Amino acid sequence: MCRNIHTLHNFEPAASSDEVHAAALQYVRKIAGTTKPSKANQDAFDRAVHDIAHITQHLLDDLVAVTPPKNREEEAAKARERAIKSGRYAAPAA
Repeated sequence: MCRNIHTLHNFEPAASSDEVHAAALQYVRKIAGTTKPSKANQDAFDRAVHDIAHITQHLLDDLVAVTPPKNREEEAAKARERAIKSGRYAAPAA
């Protein structure tokens, strides 16, 4: 589940609120051990996602970068290339 959480700091453009929420959701799913909580746990689950997204945004806002921001497309291309080289994914069709 957590492999979907990506680094959000020091990218241009900055992480969107949707990306922060998605990371918080993945984190809570991993900790809770479920992708869909029961009705009895839904409020606690949703509250945790909200709180974690909120504090994550504060963290991202407060972090200081000492290197230039990374380009999202370039980093995604590098990740795809690493995945292909490792054999996890096939090379795209030409």
